[in-house]
Amino acid sequence: MSETLTQHQNEMSAAVSESEIEKVERVLIDQSVQVPVLFFYSSAILWLLAATVLGLVASIKLHQPDFLDYSPWLTYGRVWPAFTSSIAYGWACMAGMGTAVWLCARLTRVALRSPMVLVFGGVCWNIGVTIGVLAILAGNTQGIEFLEFPGFAQTLLFIGFSLIGVWVMVMFSKRRPGHAFISLSYIVAAFLWFAWLYSAANLTVTVFHIHGVLQAVVAAWYASGFFTLWLTSIGLGAVYYFIPKVSGKPIHSYHLASLGFWSYALFGGWTGMTRLVGAPLPAWLITASIVASIMMLIPVATVTLNFVLTLRGNTNLIYQSPTIRFVFFGAISYAVASLVGLLGSLRSVAEITQFTQFSVGQMHLVLYAFFSMVMFGSIYYIVPRLVGCEWLSSRLISLHFLGAVYGIGMVVFCLLIGGIFQGGGWNNPSADAVLVTDGMLPFIRLRTFGWVLLLASHFFFAVHFLFMLLRLGRPSGRPTLFASTHEEATH
Repeated sequence: MSETLTQHQNEMSAAVSESEIEKVERVLIDQSVQVPVLFFYSSAILWLLAATVLGLVASIKLHQPDFLDYSPWLTYGRVWPAFTSSIAYGWACMAGMGTAVWLCARLTRVALRSPMVLVFGGVCWNIGVTIGVLAILAGNTQGIEFLEFPGFAQTLLFIGFSLIGVWVMVMFSKRRPGHAFISLSYIVAAFLWFAWLYSAANLTVTVFHIHGVLQAVVAAWYASGFFTLWLTSIGLGAVYYFIPKVSGKPIHSYHLASLGFWSYALFGGWTGMTRLVGAPLPAWLITASIVASIMMLIPVATVTLNFVLTLRGNTNLIYQSPTIRFVFFGAISYAVASLVGLLGSLRSVAEITQFTQFSVGQMHLVLYAFFSMVMFGSIYYIVPRLVGCEWLSSRLISLHFLGAVYGIGMVVFCLLIGGIFQGGGWNNPSADAVLVTDGMLPFIRLRTFGWVLLLASHFFFAVHFLFMLLRLGRPSGRPTLFASTHEEATH
């Protein structure tokens, strides 16, 4: 009896010590990535605020053209590409790389060495984006969507990305043997894909100076790959990590996850030519992209099913955990964005929605409703583990969430529905073009109100993040949950 008791005590002691060792190891890993990740997040949030102001100005100018008309720097033709570039390269890429570095360190269980190399890479990236956005506002642009930055700025971005990407690959190569995490597969693949996308697109446009239809093909291929193979891959990797982590349950099916990843890798890079339906291109090229868009239903279905089944029995977390609420909203938005993208790729639909605000709505669905919401959830989970305190107020988080959801909901609704009405009017040969344009005004004005909500939401988020950087949050221990607001109200 005593021998059995002693053996049980030894096993308990071993389990406790192993748990303590893992906890210490996680703390050391978090400390190793603390400076670069917080730098990436701080830069990303500053760019988010700047991009929101530009987006609001661009939206106002669509229904009040004389707004801020005293400067050529603030014309719609310059403000809009400055907005898309700042939110894509400033906010999305910086937030995505910060989340990817933290996830890679955690999943590989490798502490980051030489973190200042990543900080230097982030500085190069930020300088490149700043120069690029200012160049666009000054009228110095290449005129290709998401490739507007001049060559010097593009070079700085590639140097910054290379310094960050190399360290991600180093951590991956030194990973501990054991279970292969699907999140890590998405993150590593994203960095490899973006290195190829960004270098190939910029070489063909900036160095080889391609023109005509071929330039349009490269632009469509890059823009599609930027969202699909780069941002969405990081976003899905984050969702695959945080939903099981916060719920305390493993992902429902690794086989489904593996099927989703490989089908995504197989078809994701082929979807870009749907942007050029009706262009003077070989018919098979457009058809192949349409077929690839349809086949993307496989990863969309497997990913969405996996997320829902993993959360089954823990749906209360959506009402309690900020991370789960943002991430789950992003995961559902991913499915919606994929279905909208599939419908928009069909020739019969593209005949109506091409050259309208519908395509802008698709961009906002992916870039904000999916990716940005997942990044918000990631930041709410990661930052407390880096600064040693919890978020100060569940009310501020709630205001951020509600402003973001209602704001982007208005923006996307107005763009998608307004775009359909706009395209239908333009395809009617007896319709008056002026009346069609005037008919868009209610949608554009409501869209502007959505941008006001987004600006307020991002302000609350930025202030709350600043409190965390200053270590003004709650003492570490119990995470800040939405439910705590209701609990405090009942006492």
